[in-house]
Amino acid sequence: MRDIEELRELREYDAGTPPLDDATRGRVRARLLSTINAGNGPAPAVRHRRPVLRVALTGAVAVAVVGGVLVTGQRDDSGDGKTAAPPTASSPVMQNLSVRIVLNGAATYARRHEQAASLAASPRDDQFIYTKEIIREIDEKTGATKTYTDEDWRSVDNSKPSWIMEIGKGWWSQPPQKNETVWPPQDWGTLKKLPTDPRKLILELAHRRPSGKDDSLSGISDATWSLVQFKLAGLLKLVPVMPEGLRPAAYEALGMIPGVKAVPNQKDAKGRTGVAVTYDDPTLPDGARSFGGYFIFDPKTYAFLGFRDARAVVRNKHRVELTQLSYLDSWAVVDKAKQRP
Repeated sequence: MRDIEELRELREYDAGTPPLDDATRGRVRARLLSTINAGNGPAPAVRHRRPVLRVALTGAVAVAVVGGVLVTGQRDDSGDGKTAAPPTASSPVMQNLSVRIVLNGAATYARRHEQAASLAASPRDDQFIYTKEIIREIDEKTGATKTYTDEDWRSVDNSKPSWIMEIGKGWWSQPPQKNETVWPPQDWGTLKKLPTDPRKLILELAHRRPSGKDDSLSGISDATWSLVQFKLAGLLKLVPVMPEGLRPAAYEALGMIPGVKAVPNQKDAKGRTGVAVTYDDPTLPDGARSFGGYFIFDPKTYAFLGFRDARAVVRNKHRVELTQLSYLDSWAVVDKAKQRP
């Protein structure tokens, strides 16, 4: 219990520096999961936005920032974690038809509406992906609401500094160092190499090779499923334009992960009622949230409406719980940072 309380206190700590953006949280979490799966070898360094949260991943100890919480885990050297049940016809994930219907419907909608955008964009490596996101934060106790406009310019090939904003605050994110990797990729060449078959996409993100004609997903551990969910959520949340077929495959693959579920009657940032998809991650400690929060879809067309997430802050020595509702207002491919379309 004391460890959980300490984690909560750390999440609420404000160093007076820009908060971690989703991509950075995701990269740290990815390194945590990669360390868990990699064995006893040394782990590459991890880059962070906040200097006060520089974290080393060495030996059997792994540290990650997940949903605003600094999580420390001691790896079990006996293996990489419990093996999750594969999504077979008799498993709970297959019996929960609603989430498969929602995500397969979202895939169908994406195929019908994103082909033209995918073909028209094809950003060059030296360009930037501009996104404009609207975020509404609601105090769960008082109902008070604040609205933020976040504008990001992400370097396509990560060779140039990117401008990142989170809840109204912005900062320059420097290119990764040689021993660092960034997820999700923005460059067209890397994205085009990802499979557009959902099973093969899962195997690719899990760093596995197909085991037979059926591309079996059996034997994937909880930790690896968690890594796959993080990568899929990162793609869907942070990459506004993809090569044809990749977004539908990502939706379908997300629906095949054990622990992904549908939640009806969820309001989006514009007040529309939709059906949400979220992930119960068995590898996280109590109180920690999986990356991506809730993806909200129109219950009839399955068009994507936006995200729902939560965070906590300390105001006047009191803990304040906030609900975040957000949506992508616009995106474009531009030639330099801070250039608006």
